[in-house]
Amino acid sequence: MNKPKRKPQYPPHSKPYRERLHEIIFEADTPIGKVFDITLLVLIVLSILLVMLESIDTFNDRYRDALIVAEWVLTVIFTIEYILRLYSVYHPWKYARSFFGIVDLLAILPTYIAYFFGGAQAFLVIRALRLMRIYRIIKLGQFISEDRYIAATLRASLNKITVFLFFVSILVTILGAIMYLIEGGRNDGFSNIPQSIYWAIVTLTTVGYGDITPITAIGKMLSAVVMVLGYAIIAVPTGIVTGELIKQSREKSSNTQACRYCGQEGHDDDAVHCKYCGHILNDPAYDV
Repeated sequence: MNKPKRKPQYPPHSKPYRERLHEIIFEADTPIGKVFDITLLVLIVLSILLVMLESIDTFNDRYRDALIVAEWVLTVIFTIEYILRLYSVYHPWKYARSFFGIVDLLAILPTYIAYFFGGAQAFLVIRALRLMRIYRIIKLGQFISEDRYIAATLRASLNKITVFLFFVSILVTILGAIMYLIEGGRNDGFSNIPQSIYWAIVTLTTVGYGDITPITAIGKMLSAVVMVLGYAIIAVPTGIVTGELIKQSREKSSNTQACRYCGQEGHDDDAVHCKYCGHILNDPAYDV
């Protein structure tokens, strides 16, 4: 005799269509979820292009009305998306305070604020607020599966890179002091140690602005040594990050499932519970 299928145990405030909505908006494991992400990605790119075109005076003067209509259409769409995201999670306020929650709000808020500002005196304020729409570009990170992979790599490399930067700081201070002793009094560019340290940073990083250059033979020799040393210095953080990238690639998971309680992703493919808050990720009795 077959056992009756157990009903899903959702929180009291949860509904099946809310669960389905969460999977479509926050995850990309289903065809409709992928369509949603791709559509939203196209709209975000389009909105960014509109911001760029709006900054061109000739284009803005000619197509001002069309740009305004397009901006409002996109703003309404992003507003609906933001409301649906808040509705589909168990803790809306927690998502609203998250990084992408704040980005979502900043992407739509300026258009509404600018609508209520009037008068020529507020024109510059409106332009500044409208520039905040560029925050939509940060939303692109939600659709790049490698973003958390790279972020984990950078976090793992942080301690080593911090020690490396500390060493570089000591090195440029010593080099700047030496160059001040060599060029100081003969070259106005090396009038003090901070100025000489600035030269050391520019030279060591191989940027080479050329605004400060040594004129003595010893100073030029030291410059040549610092330039060559700069290439070796650049290779160090590259090696650190590369090593961590290789390590992270072995532990990488392609699972895009997001926890409905805390909103965190990056779970293992066979995970049943969220590794951040401990709640169940997906009730097996409910097949969406």
